[in-house]
Amino acid sequence: MPSHSEANRISRAVQTLRADGTPFVDLTESNPTQAGIPYPTGIVASLSDPSALRYEPSSLGLLSARRAVADDHLRRGVVVDPAHVVLTSSTSEAYSWLFKLLCNPGEGVLIPRPSYPLFDHLTTLEGVFAHPYALEYHGRWDIDFDSIASAPPGVRALLLVSPNNPTGSVVTTDELERITAVCKRQGWALVVDEVFADYPLDTHGALTDIATRSEVLCFTLAGLSKTIGLPQLKLGWCVVGGPPAERDAALAALEMVADSYLSVGTPVQVAAPALLSAGASIRDAIQVRIGRNLERLRALTQAAPACEVLRAEGGWSAVLRVPATREEELLVLDLLRDERVLVHPGYFFDFPSEAYLVLSLLPAEDVFADAAGRVLRYVEC
Repeated sequence: MPSHSEANRISRAVQTLRADGTPFVDLTESNPTQAGIPYPTGIVASLSDPSALRYEPSSLGLLSARRAVADDHLRRGVVVDPAHVVLTSSTSEAYSWLFKLLCNPGEGVLIPRPSYPLFDHLTTLEGVFAHPYALEYHGRWDIDFDSIASAPPGVRALLLVSPNNPTGSVVTTDELERITAVCKRQGWALVVDEVFADYPLDTHGALTDIATRSEVLCFTLAGLSKTIGLPQLKLGWCVVGGPPAERDAALAALEMVADSYLSVGTPVQVAAPALLSAGASIRDAIQVRIGRNLERLRALTQAAPACEVLRAEGGWSAVLRVPATREEELLVLDLLRDERVLVHPGYFFDFPSEAYLVLSLLPAEDVFADAAGRVLRYVEC
């Protein structure tokens, strides 16, 4: 039975404020539908297409939807064969299916650290272990290859998140070449989470769609949640690439896994072509929002010399390094009590040391600027 824990002190403090009706600014907000992002009128009208009343299940997803996903890659100049696309209800489900595909119980995968804590939960639920490899900050976040070299026996895949959440780091050409060489030597598959690939910040020409160019068995994950800012529609996808024989064998096995669940709803698959076509304006609005908020945070930090905004190459988060005058959890609780501002502590993402705060760049610009300014003044004092 999976273990579960009680709410931590920060969660309990938030619950108390909400129960009392006490307002606060949530700088952990990662849901664009709650952040005042403008959406085109009628964006979800395609969900009412009458053809969705007809149920004709297809294990890997309706061909029309898979074609729409493949066609959407053309805006980045990437050609994807719809036959290599697997639809899932989310990237979390895609991870679950890939762990079933790649690992026997008791085997494991390499995961980046710092990163989003979801991996520990998903691997535990699948009966596989997660072994971390380190990202180290030296003006940008670099992969520590020594930590990859120390991987224990039983590893079957390496997970790469680019841009990473929350560090915002993207894999470089040199890093990808080295990772590919390691995977070839060890017989590992490569799983690349590219959900934030549409949101570059301090980078130009970042590597994307890695499965389409991979020399090893590779799976690239993305979905509507980030691509068009609609997480409630529950449609993700996995592009399978690598040597043709390995790729085709993986697709055949994934088809069997997918057929056992048939989890993706017909209406969202029918609507996929229209949704992806309409998504450009949403991406643009999110890109403008996160770019301006990051720029404002950096400007505000000029008046707080003890704090540093770490380089973010993509994604929706900013990492703020602050003086380690108290434990991160206490600092977050104090900010919530005294300033009514909620931020994430770095330990939530397994940062190797203190003290880091993680701020979402999605909130409305005026709200973000005011709250971020209060955070900076508070930690400076």
